[in-house]
Amino acid sequence: MVLSPSAMEPLFPDKTGPLADLAIEVFKASAATAGHVHPVVFREIVDLLRVVNSYYSNLIEGNPTHPADVMRAAGGQVSTEPTKRALELESIAHIQVQRLIEERLSAEPELAVTSPEFLSWIHEQFYNRLPDELRYVTHPTSGEKFEVIPGVTRERAVEVGMHLGPDPNELHRFLKRFAEVYDPARLHGHDRLIAAAAAHHRLLWIHPFLDGNGRVARLATDAYFRRAGVLGYGLWTISRGLARNSGIYKQMLAAADSPRRGDFDGRGNLSMGKLRDWCEWFLSICLDQATYMSGLVQADGLRGRLNAYVRLRTEGIARGPDGSPMALRPEARIILLHTVVAGEVARGEFAPLAGRSERATRLALAQLLNDGLLKSDTPKGNVRLGFPPHSLPYLFPELIPPPPART
Repeated sequence: MVLSPSAMEPLFPDKTGPLADLAIEVFKASAATAGHVHPVVFREIVDLLRVVNSYYSNLIEGNPTHPADVMRAAGGQVSTEPTKRALELESIAHIQVQRLIEERLSAEPELAVTSPEFLSWIHEQFYNRLPDELRYVTHPTSGEKFEVIPGVTRERAVEVGMHLGPDPNELHRFLKRFAEVYDPARLHGHDRLIAAAAAHHRLLWIHPFLDGNGRVARLATDAYFRRAGVLGYGLWTISRGLARNSGIYKQMLAAADSPRRGDFDGRGNLSMGKLRDWCEWFLSICLDQATYMSGLVQADGLRGRLNAYVRLRTEGIARGPDGSPMALRPEARIILLHTVVAGEVARGEFAPLAGRSERATRLALAQLLNDGLLKSDTPKGNVRLGFPPHSLPYLFPELIPPPPART
């Protein structure tokens, strides 16, 4: 049976009451996150969160690759084990595409993030970066393999759980309706966040691509938050919250596929109540993640954890980049604490602060740069904070699981 776009109505739940209040709280919590951190430190944390986001998005797909391994692979140390190598390249592709999305949003203020063209572009950019072995899907019953063509909408029927996706020949109509209704340029204030939640589900309901729909939906949602003006987004990511509740995430998505249940469940083909439940759950996850990261990125809190980390390194409890005890030089604490507040610092500024000789400060800087706790674009350039994998359990508790043992 050929369905018309009306089959995915309603496209919005009631946008007033508790749902509106929740959306406003997400806006506030995210904005508070942005206000806690120096802009230079903000950018470094956003870089880190791209890696974290790729890890959790892969985890939802059943392809876990620890951020520590991804960071090493991004630096050229790709695993020689074929399966692990493929998953590392998948994570790197995710990070690269997320950065490309951010660049496009910055360069193209009028970019329509709900348009079929943009969604296909995300899919194309991601699949063009995947190794060949990850560009095929296998039919669950026949075992036949199909190549996923980057950026091209599917040409065959799909069934996900109990849901049969729209006819391939009708996808353009569904995507056109999707683009028009959820375009953030047509919405205002907290309605945009409610739209982001509803659009996440309805895009997966349309299932426009043969494979990769979940990843495209999460990347497109990231773009939507940025285009919707959610100040501070990037210091928290939706994928972490969804992955930590992966079972509920999939249950809530499936429940929102439900048909209307009587006259008190809206007037569309699908359940208004289940769509509202989905949006409330999704925005509660957003609020949880924004609140969690707000607590972590406050300057005083980050300074306190850096101070404790230096002490643990000195005591041989926290390990260095190679996994062995490696005490940091005495000047490290003052250098790191100053950099949290200042953002980016000329190397010559540190000797007076540390009260040490120029040589002692230079040795401490060299150690911190080698350790990854400081970064610089040139051998003699200004330095800024870095967040290497071995430091993350101490600087950002519970952001990611502990790094795997080095072998």
